[in-house]
Amino acid sequence: MTDKDDERILLAHGSGGAMMHNLIRDVFLRHLDSPELAALDDAAELTIDSVRIAFSTDTFVVKPIFFPGGDIGSLAVCGTVNDVLMKGARPLYLSLGFVIEEGFFLKDLERIVHSIGQTSIEAGVSVVTGDTKVVGSGEMDGICINTAGIGVISAGISVSGSNAHAGDSILVSGTIGEHGIAVLAERNGLSLRGAVRSDAAPLTGTVLPFLDRFGASIHVLRDPTRGGLAATLNEIAGSSGVGIVVQESVVPVSDPVSAVCGLLGFDPLYLPCEGRFLAIVDDAVASDAVTFLRTMGNCPDAAMIGMVADSPHGEVILSTASGGRRILDMPVGELLPRIC
Repeated sequence: MTDKDDERILLAHGSGGAMMHNLIRDVFLRHLDSPELAALDDAAELTIDSVRIAFSTDTFVVKPIFFPGGDIGSLAVCGTVNDVLMKGARPLYLSLGFVIEEGFFLKDLERIVHSIGQTSIEAGVSVVTGDTKVVGSGEMDGICINTAGIGVISAGISVSGSNAHAGDSILVSGTIGEHGIAVLAERNGLSLRGAVRSDAAPLTGTVLPFLDRFGASIHVLRDPTRGGLAATLNEIAGSSGVGIVVQESVVPVSDPVSAVCGLLGFDPLYLPCEGRFLAIVDDAVASDAVTFLRTMGNCPDAAMIGMVADSPHGEVILSTASGGRRILDMPVGELLPRIC
């Protein structure tokens, strides 16, 4: 028996933080090595008959399944569509897999499927294949949904978490943390009187025009889901072998989210988003890119929040609102389980 024989999977292994990345490195990549998987981008880039495609999959176990601003169905579409977009691709097709617990209300399933249909129309994708499994009562908690998506990458677009260069600018498309706080509040019966709704939304209508306008000047696209902005920036710093400096005072956080974070002790930089994205772009276009994003209907709070530096390699430095500097670490442990 080795020291690892008694180790078990913990909630923190799915948090998007350090434990999940160790699990991916030590188990999945060790046995399933491929250059496409090893890139650890939101979607794999594949070339079939000279056509570049992005291929991604995700599984959704959010609790509760209905929350302010969305539900597990809309989330399942948004999550995979946005992952395909984060590879610089136009999403086209989705698969849809259900695992449903015996006793689940049919009216709730129909509400979820209706939401999937409406969100797919908004995202510009078609559901083309699927699967349904039903397990016994008590063998799972309600319902989980898997989606996989395929999209086509246009010529001249090369987007990857390993493409950040020293001197690049870092943009965020809007305020952060709404999804995490909305789900947390609904789960725990917190009365926020509708002040915080999930930001979950397909990014098709924003990202595709952004790619058309700025093309090869866009080096990295990422949606800050599990682990939030902090985890996503650490992933990029590690993949690109660069340092990242973020200005805390210019990261957009809405007043309601800031208030809840202050009350409950959360750092908004670690809260998940489901309808925002980070873009790392050539500094020469950064100002124009922010202005462009702010003209889009859902990005009025887009901002330039930092720069890519030569060093320290693999680390993210936060210039705090009070004038100090500290390392913005990869999250450790599980802050918000079953959030997406």
